[in-house]
Amino acid sequence: MTPLELLAPAKNLDCGIAAVDHGADAVYIGAPRFGARAAAGNSVDDIRHLCTYAHQYSVRVYVTVNTLIYDDELEATRQLIEQLYDAGVDAILVQDMGILQMNLPPIALHASTQTDNRTADKVRWLRDVGFRRVVLARELSAAEIAHIHREVPDMPLEVFVHGALCVSYSGICYASQHCFRRSANRGECAQFCRMKFDLLDADDRVIERGRHLLSLKDMNQSDHLEQLIEAGATSFKIEGRLKDIAYVKNVTAAYSDRLDAIIRRHPHQYCRASAGRSRYTFVPNLGKTFNRGFTTYFLDGRQPDIFSPDTPKAMGEYVGTVKELRGSSFTVASVASFANGDGLCFVNPDHELEGFRVNRVEGNRLFPQQMPRRLRPGTALYRNSDVAFERLLSKPSAERKIALRLSLQPTADGFSLTAGNVSVSIACAHQQADKPQRDNIIRQLSKLGGTPYVCDAVELPDGFDYFIPSSQLTELRRRLTERLLTAVRKTDEAAPTIRRQPQPPAQGASATYLYNVSNRLARQFYEQQGYTSVAPAYELRPAAGAPVMQCRHCLRYALGYCVRRGGRPPKWHEPLRLRLGDGRQFPLEFDCRHCQMNIYAAPNDK
Repeated sequence: MTPLELLAPAKNLDCGIAAVDHGADAVYIGAPRFGARAAAGNSVDDIRHLCTYAHQYSVRVYVTVNTLIYDDELEATRQLIEQLYDAGVDAILVQDMGILQMNLPPIALHASTQTDNRTADKVRWLRDVGFRRVVLARELSAAEIAHIHREVPDMPLEVFVHGALCVSYSGICYASQHCFRRSANRGECAQFCRMKFDLLDADDRVIERGRHLLSLKDMNQSDHLEQLIEAGATSFKIEGRLKDIAYVKNVTAAYSDRLDAIIRRHPHQYCRASAGRSRYTFVPNLGKTFNRGFTTYFLDGRQPDIFSPDTPKAMGEYVGTVKELRGSSFTVASVASFANGDGLCFVNPDHELEGFRVNRVEGNRLFPQQMPRRLRPGTALYRNSDVAFERLLSKPSAERKIALRLSLQPTADGFSLTAGNVSVSIACAHQQADKPQRDNIIRQLSKLGGTPYVCDAVELPDGFDYFIPSSQLTELRRRLTERLLTAVRKTDEAAPTIRRQPQPPAQGASATYLYNVSNRLARQFYEQQGYTSVAPAYELRPAAGAPVMQCRHCLRYALGYCVRRGGRPPKWHEPLRLRLGDGRQFPLEFDCRHCQMNIYAAPNDK
């Protein structure tokens, strides 16, 4: 059977434990340094604690060490990876190829999406240089994923299924570094793509003014997991290492339920990659958690409506339309129920998001704390803060247990208790019972509270009529649970790195700034691979005249002017430019051969 892995994010230890409790098969968390979210670092002690907790359920823990590394950080990075291995981490996510030159313990390496993984050739190369898994680019369609899987069937593929989307291919976005000296490849992204832009043509005519033209909706593949599984993906990743614990609980539970439903339909084909099942005190609902509206992105190829030009903020779930305004209140045409304190929002006529709190609720009549000036009948309303739902998630909201079938058998000098392939025994006289003992034995052996286990059944041989003191039954149960916990070990990914001889590059090939080489070990790596020249990373020496972003999102198409795909002829003169509020401009290039939009920094923009 094929194990399916739900991979959940953890901002901190509490989020990691919540992810495990709510059904994750693996958790990814940031290291103290060198993770791609500088604001989401965690101590090695906390990561060790998470590993101990997660491994009880055979849940893996992956740690992000996926930033570019400078020369003076190489030794600290090597030491950190050794500490993570000693803490029990199952794999690390890597971007910087200098790490492959280090003398590391046998910890599995996963190629982060920051290594720009969008072709079968790249995935094959990453396999050959020693990576055990590849995190594919978010932009890939199911057909492209299937092609990669066919070409490189022995490389496990991890795909993003939910959460925020970067507009540029990951790892080759330099806009934040260029504009603000904050490198996305160093975990310091300033979210250039969430800003307001004007779109200008070659005649300086404003086509769009003050809109979030690069801000994408959030991904949601919850209805398409089976399609991704059939394409060859086996790990399904939720974005969100900066998200709060309520997000982790709700989204993890929602996707766990979806995977379980698929497995129920195909019980002989798929299974979960970890042990135990979760029960929740709430009904998961993806619409109630932070989102900018949802998109399946390029799952089935290019499609409209993947961006959110009105706002980069959370819209939440659609809850109806304004029906009537009356003084300090209004009515809503909706089947949703509201509560005091709910946060609602709407997009005003100037394409701006306005939000407000509900102070009082009388049926479908709402009394805001302050009546929004620009609210009108017919306006669509969204709820981005559901206080009743948030109250549920603020409390303990899940319990995860591993079901055990226990078997009690007599031995030559006592009794043995077995669960699966783990068995323990005690020496105890075989004393015939004066009265039936079955119910008491089952009751005593089933007391697994305070452990990750729950008793599914206790099997006794036919004619079993021995008296066993409760203290001895308790001792058997205690020994078994201890043995089960100590039997949990790190996964078989903790093995020496396997390296093949990759296909050499074309004669005279150069590693450009897009290879993100920021240290001497990475330079040595590419030289050993056969590259004749190796350019420094953009962070070390900005590449003049080169794109600062490469995007599959295309403004020609998004605005309805891609004639190749049935759009109307443009009404502007190209080239087009984006302009920030501070006046800085960014020329656009439409690379129709690759169906890609490239964004450049203006030559005079330093």
